[in-house]
Amino acid sequence: MALFAIVLAMGLALAACPAEAAPFAYVTTGGFDGAGSVSVIDTATHPPSVVVTVPVGTFPQGVAVTPDGKHVYVANFNSNNVSVIETATNTVVATIALPVGTFPINVAVTPDGKHAYVVGNTVLVIRTATNTVVASIPVGPSPFGVAFTPDGTHAYVTNMGSTTVSVIATATKTVVATVPVGNEPFGVAVTPDGKHVYVANFFGNTVSVIRTATNTGVATIPVGTNPSGVAVTPDGQYAYVTNQSDNTVSVIATATKSVVATIPVGLIIPDWVAVTPDGKHAYVTNGNPDINGVSVIRTATNTVVATVPVSSNHLVAIVPPPPGVPFLAFSATALDIAFGAAPNDDSFNLHSQFTLSSTAPAINPVTQAVTLQVGTFSTTFPPGSFAKQLDGSFTFAGVIDGVSLKAQIRPTGTLQYTFHAKATGASLTGTKNPVYVTLTIGGDSGATSVTAEISH
Repeated sequence: MALFAIVLAMGLALAACPAEAAPFAYVTTGGFDGAGSVSVIDTATHPPSVVVTVPVGTFPQGVAVTPDGKHVYVANFNSNNVSVIETATNTVVATIALPVGTFPINVAVTPDGKHAYVVGNTVLVIRTATNTVVASIPVGPSPFGVAFTPDGTHAYVTNMGSTTVSVIATATKTVVATVPVGNEPFGVAVTPDGKHVYVANFFGNTVSVIRTATNTGVATIPVGTNPSGVAVTPDGQYAYVTNQSDNTVSVIATATKSVVATIPVGLIIPDWVAVTPDGKHAYVTNGNPDINGVSVIRTATNTVVATVPVSSNHLVAIVPPPPGVPFLAFSATALDIAFGAAPNDDSFNLHSQFTLSSTAPAINPVTQAVTLQVGTFSTTFPPGSFAKQLDGSFTFAGVIDGVSLKAQIRPTGTLQYTFHAKATGASLTGTKNPVYVTLTIGGDSGATSVTAEISH
């Protein structure tokens, strides 16, 4: 396929995850010859806004976030390398050189976070612990899209130069099946239950549905003209598909495998699409170099409600939430950070509140581990750390890994709690506004961002 068509096919690869995910989206930007960058969007603001731009390699395309939310992998097509961004500081901390002629165009991280699969003229496997290439997997001609099953056992790779999808067993890093699909398959997404794979066929004007249990096609769904990107909502009920030549997005009901809505998105050449972790919005990137912006669709009404001004945007990934059942709501109401004279002499004071989902397991901090991340600082309170008080609150005061900590979890209503934490002797080096905050209590978790009051 011509490079120009490949460029137009670039888009948005948002990590599918539950509600209350971290609100930072990482969007690759830049032309073929100029310096590339990644725009960081705070999706929690209304409208969403760019908070910082991170320089990377030349002509960056694919982008993926590690499951722990700490790093972003960016495939730089024209500089033939991969940039690794540390999310807490939004700086590049590693650049991984690839074999000559790889031309990396997409990337995805395994669910366990141990490997990044980079798609170029083959599929390269990077060990994230060392940021080194450990394997090269031959697939079909002109591979493009890549997505993993939720259990991480298989990767599905679309082959633009044929009408096939390669299925890779991640344990052996070998192709174990080749599935026929439509003409020039581009985007690929796996349903949250891992049972089906949706493939956008650019010249087929269709979406192929693969059953993962048998690796056979079970449906072919007509959509608009030149579909390129596809993403499935977190509840698995809908798939959103971008149609480049129609300037529309098709909405497929996965239960009936039929189009139930068609959304006009304007003359933007919609490239790629992903759905936010709470399922409330779909983000659509723009392949028209004369029109800058990422379109935001409200899924409840299937209408465009915002456009984020990002120039020459290609793909985007969002920081995934911590593991576990997501909080129904989580917000940091105040955060004070004081940087000390020494690296391990920093302190913070956090006030937050959260609401548990009605379907989530009950929390019991007395017997459960509690994990807190504030910017670059993270700690785990082991089970048994918190004590229950007469008023029903749970408190901790002590030292963990040399850091003095005080914390309180207090119920305020049905499934509603406040969380307060203070720390001294911590290291918050590199932490910048807005600050990413995560909280995990047993099997429940949430993440948010907050603009902190920072002093030195």
